[in-house]
Order: sequence, then structure tokens, then C-alpha cells
Amino acid sequence: MLLLSCNSPTADKPFLSDGVMATFQLDITREHCPMTFVKTKIELSKLKDGDLLEVLLSAGEPLENVPRTAREQGYHVVDIQSVADSIYKVIIKKQTN
Repeated sequence: MLLLSCNSPTADKPFLSDGVMATFQLDITREHCPMTFVKTKIELSKLKDGDLLEVLLSAGEPLENVPRTAREQGYHVVDIQSVADSIYKVIIKKQTN
């Protein structure tokens, strides 16, 4: 697990845009399934409602499985972006509904 950044809310501005409270990053580009979602799930469990987790992962199985499994478990996949050759960023929002 690699936590790269966090934007925390302030007393004056308790939420960032679109109800997002904080943004965290996780790099799992060197991991293989099933550990890709296991590590993602652990980080998601630490977040508060409205927080975002930006997951860097490799193309192929991780790119197919992490977003699908996150949706199946009730998380909102906000976006999937290509950031480098065979590396993608999956942005997942924690929400309870």
C-alpha cells in the first residue's frame, strides 16, 4: 500500500467539490489479482463517506476486476483514466446508500 496524498476538509469548508471530503491514492501497479482488490478494499474501508480513492493499476485483469468488484460492493466508480502506457487511474468514491 502506498498512500500518496490526502486533501483534508477544513472547518470553513467541510466538503470539497461534489461532497468529496478527502482524496487518497493507492498504487497497486505491481500487484496481481486477487491482491489488487484486497488492497483496494482495505483502503476503502478506512475512508469516510464522500472520500475518494484514486487507484493506480495495470491494464488487463486488475483494470477489469477492480472497478467491477468495487461497483458490486456498493462503491461508486467515478472515472477510469489512462495515465501512462498500460497504467490506469480508477477513481472510487465511498458512499453508503
